Amino acid sequence: MPAWTEEMLRFAFFIGQYIFGMAAIYALLQLWPERPARWKHLTYVTGWRTRQVPDKWLRLAFLSRQQASFMERELLLAGCGITADAAWYVVARRVLFCVSGVLVMIVAVGHERLNPYIPISYAGPALLLIMLLIYMDLAWLRSIRKMRALQVTKEIFVISKQLLYLSDSSLHVHAKLLRCIPFTRAIRLDLERLLAEWYHDAAGALQRFKQRLGTEEGMSFVETLDALRLHESPQYYELLRVRIEDYKEKIDLAKESRKESTSYILFVIAGIPILYTFQIFIYPWVREGQKLFQSLN
Repeated sequence: MPAWTEEMLRFAFFIGQYIFGMAAIYALLQLWPERPARWKHLTYVTGWRTRQVPDKWLRLAFLSRQQASFMERELLLAGCGITADAAWYVVARRVLFCVSGVLVMIVAVGHERLNPYIPISYAGPALLLIMLLIYMDLAWLRSIRKMRALQVTKEIFVISKQLLYLSDSSLHVHAKLLRCIPFTRAIRLDLERLLAEWYHDAAGALQRFKQRLGTEEGMSFVETLDALRLHESPQYYELLRVRIEDYKEKIDLAKESRKESTSYILFVIAGIPILYTFQIFIYPWVREGQKLFQSLN
């Protein structure tokens, strides 16, 4: 095996260990009990969620809000639950990509001088991997949006079932939604904010809740809530029942696709021992046979 292949495999194994370790730490931190945010009011003082990137910065980065790539990333970020200005992400992406490219050129030109201080065999592939991840950001943004959309659909499905269960109750829609908070996790903060803004401006609160969800199922759910708020009649609960069936079908389809993806991954993993079997047991016999034929010739 060539030396550069061994270096790449060692580097990929190191990156895999790092990602697995970070995922394990994140899973352990999720088990830690949550405490209320002490400095939550400072986010409203700074206003970083609503502040937009100046147009001058966009012009310096050769970007525009009317570009198709910018609008696509804006929609993807909204689907990922990011309510801040998408220009912050686009500008940071452009800057990181340019900085990584400059560092790659520096490493390629001055590798002899930098080799005693920086391991070039790791720095070069690491920078190229970072540039590849930045360049292919649309792929992992779509995957994140897809996972979040599935989680949002599951929680909306549970909330809709609870609302249907409370359809015969005389409670207001606000009180019914208040009882659904313990069944949520991914949209809990958005739902709490909706209920906090409800009596100030219910229509505006629902529109902002729709924008924060950023998924098709969330939009249909908000439209159903708005209809129940205006006309709380049995007909709209029948509409909610139909929506519940749609959510259930989408969840079942996602489960089936996940099973197919898992089966493909397991098939690939099952082929790894076969490759090792060929390399360890069969390949030496093939080499010996080649040497024997060469000696006979």
